[in-house]
Amino acid sequence: MAYERIDNYDPQLTQKIAEHVEEILALLGEDTKREGLQKTPQRVAKALQYMTKGYGEDGIGIIRQAIFEEDYRQMVLVKDIELYSTCEHHMMPFIGKCHVAYIPDGKITGLSKIARVVETYARRLQVQERLTVQIRDCIQEALHPMGVAVVIEASHSCMQLRGVEKAHSITTTSAFSGAFLKSEKTRNEFLNLIK
Repeated sequence: MAYERIDNYDPQLTQKIAEHVEEILALLGEDTKREGLQKTPQRVAKALQYMTKGYGEDGIGIIRQAIFEEDYRQMVLVKDIELYSTCEHHMMPFIGKCHVAYIPDGKITGLSKIARVVETYARRLQVQERLTVQIRDCIQEALHPMGVAVVIEASHSCMQLRGVEKAHSITTTSAFSGAFLKSEKTRNEFLNLIK
């Protein structure tokens, strides 16, 4: 994923978050005045705003920016979309890939819009199960295709670095609609393509 610089942070929000981060660091026993931590509260405040920027974005609106009439009624698959999200339970990252397919019913969308929808919903405090369904529902509502399939495979740092500490575990979730839900043949074609 390309580096994206965001310079339009709300200064008041950044300052307010930074004050709380500084307080948390002090509660943890850190000297917030030492050189290495002096700018940390502001950095964390900006990082949190970036990691949750999806709240200010509209997935359906993203797709509707690029809808084209096209007489194509076969599967469209965008696979291995990089995914970076934040677990809402521990506010730790989960990272993986997302596979999205849909079967058009006279309308298609720009392929980059599929990746942008994944990004929009991933950049919120999330659980992987909800994220999977939100992506499916967004594409279904915006395009009205014959069906949508979404599979996410991700590793959760909250499970790897703390608690059970299972460093190599991968969580897979899926959500289907329409033809992918009704037809085992269609669903299996999708699953074979993402192997």
